[in-house]
Amino acid sequence: MTKNPPVPRVSLVIGSGSVKCAAAIGVVKALTAGGIGIERVVGCSAGAIFGALIALGYSMDNAREATTRLWTAELTARRNTRALLAAIAPRLFGFDVERFGLRDDRLINERLQQAFGDRQIEDSPIPLHIVAADFSNGELVDLNRGSLAKAIRASVALPFAFPPVRWGDKLLADGCLADPLPVSVAIRHGARVIVAVGFESPYQEHIRSPGRFAFQLSAIMSNNLLKSRFSFHSVSHHSEVIAIIPEFKQRVRLFDTEKVPYIIDEGERAAAEQMPYLRELLAAEAPDAAGATA
Repeated sequence: MTKNPPVPRVSLVIGSGSVKCAAAIGVVKALTAGGIGIERVVGCSAGAIFGALIALGYSMDNAREATTRLWTAELTARRNTRALLAAIAPRLFGFDVERFGLRDDRLINERLQQAFGDRQIEDSPIPLHIVAADFSNGELVDLNRGSLAKAIRASVALPFAFPPVRWGDKLLADGCLADPLPVSVAIRHGARVIVAVGFESPYQEHIRSPGRFAFQLSAIMSNNLLKSRFSFHSVSHHSEVIAIIPEFKQRVRLFDTEKVPYIIDEGERAAAEQMPYLRELLAAEAPDAAGATA
C-alpha cells in the first residue's frame, strides 16, 4: 500500500516591524496554497502578535480583523506625564525603571487581554515562541510557556514608549533589542528550513518631539542589528534560511492599519517569488521517496 507523503513543513520567523508584520499573513497564505505547512512559529516585537494569531490557527480574515482592533495609533496617544517628569527631574519625582515609559500602557494591556484572554503560549496548536530582551544584559529571552498576552506585551515594550515587563526574576523589553529577526530560536529547536519574514524599521521624516527622536534612535540600532545578526546566522549555521523581505511602494507607518490588506498582498507576493527555491529545499530535505511505500 502506498502512503501519502508527509506534508512538507517549515519554521516561520516573524521579525519586528510594527504593522508591516501583517505581511506574515500573506506569507502563510502563499505557503498554504503551495501545500507547505508550519511546524513552529517565532515572533518578535509586533511580529509576536501575528505569530500568535498564526499559531492559534486564525483565518486570514480573522487575523486581519484582530489586527485592526488591536494595533491602532490610540495605543500611544496617551502620555505618561509622571514618567516624563521623572526623566527630567529623577531626584524630585523618583525614577522607577519598571514604570518608565513615555506612553501610558493601560490601553495596550487591555487590548492584549481582550484579544488573547487567559491563553497560555504552550496551548497553541503550533509550537510558539515569543522573543523578548533581558533588560539587564540585552540577551534574547525565548518565552514558550506562560501567559500569551503578557509575553506579547513584553515583546512589544517599545524602547522609551512602554515600560518593560517583569517576568519572574527578569525584566523584559522589546524583542528587537536582542534580535529583530530571531532565526536563532528556530535553529536552536532543530529547524532545517526556515522562512524568515523581516523588515527594516522606518526612519522618521521629521523629528520634532522626544518620542520621534527615540523612535529614530531605535530604528537606527534595530536596522543595524538586523543586518549583522542575519548575516551571522546565514554563514554560521547549517539550517536553510529563506529571507522574505517585502518591498512596500507605499509608505507604511507604525500604525497604518488601514493598509493591512495591501501589506498582506505584498507579503503573499514576496513569498510567491521564493516558492520555487523553497520547494527545491524541501524536496532535498524530504526522506527518500522509496521509504514512503510499503
